[in-house]
Amino acid sequence: MLKPVLPACLKTYDRKTLFADLGAGVTVGVVALPLAMAFAIACGYREITPATGLITAVVAGLLISLFSGSRFQIGGPTGAFVVIIAGIVAEFGMSGLIVSTLMAGVFLVLFGLFRMGALIRFIPFPVTTGFTTGIAITIFCTQVKDILGLSFAESVPSAFVPKWQCYFRAMETVNPWAVGLTALTVAVILLVKRFFPRLPAMLFGMLAATAVTVIWDLPVQTIASQFGSLPSSLPLPALPEMQWEQMPKLVLPAFVIALLAAIESLLSASVADGMTGSRHKPNAELIAQGIGNIGSACFGGLPATGAIARTATNIKAGGKTPVSGIVHAVTLLVILMAVGPYAAMVPLAALAGILAVVCWNMADLKLCRDLLTGPRPDAAVMLITLVLTVLMDLVVAVEVGVVLAALLFIGRMAQFSQVSMISDEVLGADPEEDPSRSIYLREVPKGVEVFDIQGPLFFGVVEKFKDIVLKSLEHDVSFVVLRMRLVPVLDATGLHVLEGFFAQCREHGIRLMLCGVQPQPLEVIRHAPMYRQLRKCNVCANIDEALARIREAMERESGGSPGLHGN
Repeated sequence: MLKPVLPACLKTYDRKTLFADLGAGVTVGVVALPLAMAFAIACGYREITPATGLITAVVAGLLISLFSGSRFQIGGPTGAFVVIIAGIVAEFGMSGLIVSTLMAGVFLVLFGLFRMGALIRFIPFPVTTGFTTGIAITIFCTQVKDILGLSFAESVPSAFVPKWQCYFRAMETVNPWAVGLTALTVAVILLVKRFFPRLPAMLFGMLAATAVTVIWDLPVQTIASQFGSLPSSLPLPALPEMQWEQMPKLVLPAFVIALLAAIESLLSASVADGMTGSRHKPNAELIAQGIGNIGSACFGGLPATGAIARTATNIKAGGKTPVSGIVHAVTLLVILMAVGPYAAMVPLAALAGILAVVCWNMADLKLCRDLLTGPRPDAAVMLITLVLTVLMDLVVAVEVGVVLAALLFIGRMAQFSQVSMISDEVLGADPEEDPSRSIYLREVPKGVEVFDIQGPLFFGVVEKFKDIVLKSLEHDVSFVVLRMRLVPVLDATGLHVLEGFFAQCREHGIRLMLCGVQPQPLEVIRHAPMYRQLRKCNVCANIDEALARIREAMERESGGSPGLHGN
C-alpha cells in the first residue's frame, strides 16, 4: 500500500478524463496563485517573499501529485505552517527553515515506510480544533499591519501581547486607503462566492484591489515596494547550507512540521474520500508529502502539505486523477513566468484581505461552539491548546494538548473499569435481574471469593484493583478466583499488580485462580514468571471449570489428597 495511485489511474486513462483533469488543474492553479503569495507574506519576514510561496506551490504541488496516495490531493503551502515558519526563521534564519523542511520531509518518508499513517489520525479532535483556531488567530494578527496600513518606527514583535501593544502605539498612522482596499477585497470574495461559486473568488478579489490601486495610484504598499520584483522562472535546485551545530536544535521543529504536515494531508485526503467515495492510501500519502517537502527545500521553498480547500476545489471542478494536481503546478509555473512582473503590483492590503477570509474559514466557529457546549474536559483541552498556540507557540500547544487529552482518556477508561467481589448477598439475588452475570446461577463454596474484573486492567485502575481485591487477604479465605472474561487488555503495570497479588496469596496460603482470560491478557501472563508458578490447572477457561476444580481440590484435601498446584 506504499505505491502512488497515479500509475493505476493511467492504466484506464482516456480523453474524457484528460479534459476533466485539465479544466480542474487550471482552475485550482488560478485559485492557488493568491493563496501561495499570501501565505508567504503572512510569515512576516523579508527573506520569505511571495515568490517563495509560488515556488513551494509549484515544486511541492508537482511532487505530491506525482507520488500521492490520493487521487485528488492538491499540495502546497498552507496557513497551518505560518506560526512554525515564523518561529524557526526568528531563531535560525532562512537556512534553518530550509534545513528543517528537508528534515521534515525525511521524517514524513519514514512515517510512511513504517506505516504510521493510521496512527497519526488518532490526534484528538479538540487538539486539532484548538491549534487550527489558534493558528487562524495568529495569522490574522500578523495581517493587522497591512489591513490598517500601519507604519512603524520599530520592528514588530512576534509575540502576541507585545505585537498588539506595538499596533496600538502606531494607530495614528492608519492608512484609510489600505483599509478600503482590504474591505474591497473581502467584499469581492464574498460576492463572487455567493453569486458565482465556480469562479476563483480570491483571484477576483486580488485583481479588483490591484486594478483600483494601479488606476488611482493609491499610496499603499505593494509587493514591489516591500519585496521587489518577482522572478520569471524557478531557481536552480541546491542543497541547503548545513550548520551542523544547529542540527540537534532543528530536530524538534522539523518533527513538528512533519507531524502537522501528516495531520493536515491525511485530513485533506479523508475529506476528499468523503466527497468522492474513494479511499486513499495513508502511508503512500505520507511518503508523497515527504518527497514534496524535500523537493521544496532543495528549491528554497517552504513546508508544504495537502490543502483541504484546494483539494475540495479540485473535486468540485471535476478533477479525476492526480494529473489535475500536476496541471495545477504547471499552471502556477506558467503564471509565474508570464505575469511575474505584473504580480508585483498587487497591494499588500489585498493579500491581507485574502488571509482574513482564510482565517475566518480556518477558525470554524461552529466546531468551536459544538466543543464548548460538549463535555467540559474536551472544551478545556481545546481552549488550552488554542491559548497556548496564540500566546506561546504551536510546539508547546500540541505537546500539552495531546498529553491532556491522553490523561483525560485514561481517566475515562479507568471509570469504565470495575472490580467487584461476588458476595453472599449477590449470590442470593434474583438472576433475572441481571442474567448476563452467570455467576448468579453458581453455588460458590465457603472459603472461596470470586472477583469480577470488567474493562482494561492497566495503570489507570491498579489502585482500584488493590483497594478491593487485597481486602480478601484479611478474611478466612482458601481460594480467590479472578474472573477476567471482560478484561480485553492487560498492560505491564496491571501484570505487575497481578504478580504482587499472587505473591501475597502464596504468603497467606491462599490459592489463586484465573478464569475467562482473553487472548491479549493471556499472552501477557504466559510470558511472566507467575504463569509457570500458577501452572496450567490454575488458569481456567470459565467460571464453571474454576469452581469444579476448587470443589475437587476441597474434596481431596478433606480426604488427605493434594490440592491445586502452583500456590
